[in-house]
Amino acid sequence: MSGTAPFLPERGRRPSLTRQLMLWSLGALALVWASFVLVGYQTGVHEADELTDGHLASVAALLLNLRTAEAGPEARLTERAATPWLKAHDYQQSLSVVQWDAQGVLLTRSGRAPLPPFAAAEGFANITLGAPATVWRTFSQWDAAHTRKIMVLVELHERDELAQDIAEQMIEPGLWLLPVVALALGLALWRGLRPLYALSADVAALDPASAQRLAVRHSWSEFASVVASINTLLDRQHEAMVRERRLANEVAHELRTPLSSIALQARALEGELDAAARTAAVARIGQDALRAGHVLNQLLALARASRAELHEAKAPVDLSALVRDVCADYAQAAWQRGDDVSVVASQGVMVQGHAVLLDIAVRNLLENALKHTPQGTRIAVEVGGAWLLVSDDGGRALAGEAAVPVQRPVDSLHLGHEILRRVADLHGGRFAPVAPGPTFTTCFRLDLPASPSRAAG
Repeated sequence: MSGTAPFLPERGRRPSLTRQLMLWSLGALALVWASFVLVGYQTGVHEADELTDGHLASVAALLLNLRTAEAGPEARLTERAATPWLKAHDYQQSLSVVQWDAQGVLLTRSGRAPLPPFAAAEGFANITLGAPATVWRTFSQWDAAHTRKIMVLVELHERDELAQDIAEQMIEPGLWLLPVVALALGLALWRGLRPLYALSADVAALDPASAQRLAVRHSWSEFASVVASINTLLDRQHEAMVRERRLANEVAHELRTPLSSIALQARALEGELDAAARTAAVARIGQDALRAGHVLNQLLALARASRAELHEAKAPVDLSALVRDVCADYAQAAWQRGDDVSVVASQGVMVQGHAVLLDIAVRNLLENALKHTPQGTRIAVEVGGAWLLVSDDGGRALAGEAAVPVQRPVDSLHLGHEILRRVADLHGGRFAPVAPGPTFTTCFRLDLPASPSRAAG
C-alpha cells in the first residue's frame, strides 16, 4: 500500500525570497543611482556654463588693460593651434573680441563673430547675429575711464557642447558602476542568505515520525524564535504520536476482550447447551456488545474533541448549570444502583470553552464514578472557581469506617481519562487525580481557565 505524498507546488512557481530581495535592492539602487546621475549631469552643465562665462569675463578684463596701437574695423582671425591630445572636446574655445570707443567707433575686431551692434549696457547677454542667425554668448565691459568698451563673444552651441562634454565625463563612472555594484550586491545577498538556505534544507529533511530536532548550528539571533518554534512543534508532534500509539494500544485491548468473548459465546451457542447455559451465554454476549459499544462511544467522543479543536470557536459556558443538568440525567441510573449523588455548585461559574466537550467531560467523570465503583457508593460533585471535583467513597458502608481498597473493573477507564485530558488540554486546563477528602477513597479534579464574563444573577 503506497501512501499519497502531500501536494507541493513546483519550485519554479513558488515566490523566491532571494529574488524578492534582489529586485527590491536593485530597484532602490537604480533609483538612487539615477538620482545621482541626474544631479551630477545638471551640476556638470551648470559648472561648465559658469566656467565659460568666467572665461569671457577674464578675457575682457585682460584686454581692457592692453591699449591697442592701431585701430581698424577689419576683422582679424587667428586660427587655433591643433590639440590632438585632448580627450573628447576641444577646450580651446573660439573667442571673438570687439572694441569700441566712447562714441561707438569700432577700434579693433578679432574672431569670426559678425559685428554686433554697439550698446552702452554691460554684462552677460545672448544675442543673435549673422545669416543664418546664430546665438552668441557675450560679455561687455567698459574700462575704468569709460573711454573704451570691449565685448567678448563665443557661440552658444559651442559653450553648450563644452558643458555637455564635461557633464558626460562626470557621470561616465556611474554608467559602469551600476552593473558592478549590482553584481556585488547579488553575491552579498546570496552569501548572506546561506544560513536561511541551510535552515530551509534542514526543515525539509525533518522526519515528523522521529524525535529529530533542528541542529544547534542555526544559532543566528534572527532564527532563534523560528528554530525554537519548530523544535517545540516537533516535540508536541512526537508527544502526540506517542499518545496516539498508547491510545491505539488501549483501544485494541479494550475491544479485544469483549469481541473475543462474543466470538467465544457465539461458538458455544452453536453446540448443545442447556437452557440456563444458553441464557447465560446470550446475556454475556449482550454485556460484551454493550462494553464494545461503550468503547466505540468513547472513541467517537475523542474524535469529536479533535474536530471541535479545529472547527469550533470557544464561547462562555455556565459550568454550574451544565454540571447540574448532567447530574440530573444520571439521577435515575444512580438510584437504580443505590448510589447517592450530591452536587455542590457555586452560582454562575463561567468558563471559556466548548459546551459540547465540557458536557462530554462531566458525563465521563460521573459515568466513571457510577460504572467503576460498587453499588451503594456515595458520589460528591463540587464546582468552585472554574474547577470541578468528583469524589466517591468506593461503597464504604459508614462514613467513619476505615478506607478499604476497592477492586474496580478496568472497562474503558483509561480511555475515559484520555478523553478528559484531551478536553482539559483543549481548554488550556488540567485533569488529574487528587488526594480525596476524609470520607472518600477516590477523587478526580478538572481545572479550567475562568472566563472574564460572569453570568447575570
